[in-house]
Amino acid sequence: MPRAATTTDVFNAIAEPRRRRIIELLARRGALAVGALVVAMELPQPAVSKHLGVLRKVGVVLVDKEGQQRVYRLDAQQLKVVHDWAKSFEQLWSHQLDRIKRRAELMEGDSLPKRL
Repeated sequence: MPRAATTTDVFNAIAEPRRRRIIELLARRGALAVGALVVAMELPQPAVSKHLGVLRKVGVVLVDKEGQQRVYRLDAQQLKVVHDWAKSFEQLWSHQLDRIKRRAELMEGDSLPKRL
């Protein structure tokens, strides 16, 4: 089965680790020019621009032209679909954490000295 294009939806776009890194940078630092992203990512400018193009196509980033520079900013609202999907698994995570906690408490109880 052929893989879906990276620009078909947000999930496909953020499947690539370098695009997730761009999102993290924009979330932490705010709007950044392409040059600043190139430095931060330690990638060639064409590679960064290609990733930005994918993210822009699915609406995760917006671009403004400021003089000669293109400045990108995050549109976090477009990531809500990912958040909502991941949140549906929260109960499973909580359940696993509860099990780990109970097991740790049981193991701790086994290591306590026994009273006569």
